[in-house]
Amino acid sequence: MAQGTIIKEAGPLIVAGGMGDARMYDVVREGNERLIGEIIELRGDRASIQVYEETAGIGPGEPVETTGAPLSVELGPGLIESIFDGIQRPLTAIRRMAGDRITRGVEAPALDREKTWGFNPRVAEGDRVQPGDRLGEVQETAVIMHRILVPHGVSGTVVSLHKGSAKVEDTVCVIRDDRGQEHAITMVQRWPVRRGRPYREKLAPAAPMVTGQRIIDTLFPIASGGVAAVPGPFGSGKTVVQHQLAKWADADIIVYVGCGERGNEMTDVLKEFPELFDPRTGEPLMRRTVLIANTSDMPVAAREASIYTGITIAEYYRDMGYKVAIMADSTSRWAEALREMSGRLEEMPGEEGYPAYLSSRIAEFYERAGVVRCLASKDVYGSITAIGAVSPPGGDISEPVSQATLRIVKVFWSLSAQLAYQRHFPAVDWLASYSLYIESLAEWFNDEISPDWDSMRAQTMMILQRESELDEIVRLVGIDSLSWVDRMTMEVARSIREDYLHQNAFDEVDTYTSLKKQYHMLRLILQFGARAQEALKAGAGLTALLELPVRERISRAKYVAENDLQVFDRYETEMIAQITALTDEGGL
Repeated sequence: MAQGTIIKEAGPLIVAGGMGDARMYDVVREGNERLIGEIIELRGDRASIQVYEETAGIGPGEPVETTGAPLSVELGPGLIESIFDGIQRPLTAIRRMAGDRITRGVEAPALDREKTWGFNPRVAEGDRVQPGDRLGEVQETAVIMHRILVPHGVSGTVVSLHKGSAKVEDTVCVIRDDRGQEHAITMVQRWPVRRGRPYREKLAPAAPMVTGQRIIDTLFPIASGGVAAVPGPFGSGKTVVQHQLAKWADADIIVYVGCGERGNEMTDVLKEFPELFDPRTGEPLMRRTVLIANTSDMPVAAREASIYTGITIAEYYRDMGYKVAIMADSTSRWAEALREMSGRLEEMPGEEGYPAYLSSRIAEFYERAGVVRCLASKDVYGSITAIGAVSPPGGDISEPVSQATLRIVKVFWSLSAQLAYQRHFPAVDWLASYSLYIESLAEWFNDEISPDWDSMRAQTMMILQRESELDEIVRLVGIDSLSWVDRMTMEVARSIREDYLHQNAFDEVDTYTSLKKQYHMLRLILQFGARAQEALKAGAGLTALLELPVRERISRAKYVAENDLQVFDRYETEMIAQITALTDEGGL
């Protein structure tokens, strides 16, 4: 291990001399208080270190010592239901040790060393195993079975197995490799955060990640194993959208990274998630959630690490065969940490002061998502879906972080401040957003939900775009200038916006909508529109059509319970009967 002394201190950056034997990205301990840091630049025997703790009071001459290992996370039972800071220090344990504020130099193992877990082996002595194979299982929570895997770089024959209670550092299996060397396997592994975990093959996403949010699932779906960005100005609802996705997304495990978040928003997450019940399991949502909290008042350098910590934990559960969703809120504040460290390193700045390597760093994060065939000898498939919030200043998505993100992601949910001010949630702008997964997912929707799903989606988008065109005319010359057919189009578009796309996150029924219910709701609106247009051409009056009793049914359809979907058939029958009766009466 290299040892040196501090030469210079500049906020979160420390320059140390006498570090000729050190390596890039080694974790180091600085000063008499042994603060945690990471080497980010080497010039001769000088090392530039980004410090993940407050550096006030640290001065030249104090010692610096490398650990000889890169920044790594502990992976094993106990991750679920835990809350960590950006470098995987357990905040609950630290609070017991040091109080409400994290004191400098405090150390605590990420995983509880004293807790015992029931280990059930899934191999037998004499079996041949390779990296990624399942050695045994641990019931981590009521809903998550934690699979203990053969670590990367270890293969051979199982010599001995443990069954029953064990702590994370106890040996649960001994493997003898082909050279005769024996490897003691524990339930805890360490993995460097900046290096992606290996897999056998990356596959193209073929199924959606169902979120229960109608505008997302219907108009701008994200694939399971896809990547998405949620940019929007202040107050447009980025965090609420992230929370909704974390609560309701069709994923086995949620990793929520609050990167530079406001303390009150992270507090909301910590209070809500333990009380929220997962509709699929009936257990609290925390039973399948890992929280990483790096609030805005924590040292800026730790923001940079928090993203990598989150994605590494996500990869670990992916390798077990789980579908994982990682929410990064927000990557803009992560990029700001990169900019600050780059400035202190005196690197040549790029656009708006961001480092020239901003795009590649963002790409590194999102490229670690996807659907993969894992290393295991048997076919095991897992996926990571990455959703990053972007906070462009003033909502201007032409700034570097937004543009670098949009070059990588395939789904763009553009949040509109105007819609947010109108209390329209989710405030996703249907004219500015897009999803590049629509074509690849169309077959799945048509097979699993309905053959006319894709055509209904296309028709919905066409109506909304037509409304935007007609709206310009109305502003100039008034609504009376439109034909009855166009006015009916605007009414149908308004129904789509208010009765379908608008969703109440705090309503017990409306907060989540299954794909079957989404189909019935949208079909009812579009059917009304199509039959109303035919009735207009047959001589029915516009006012009479808009005053039909069934319209109240349509507007209230979002509050129909999931177990009562058969009422939509009755609504459709009523609608046809009422429009037919009106047409037969000649529009009276």
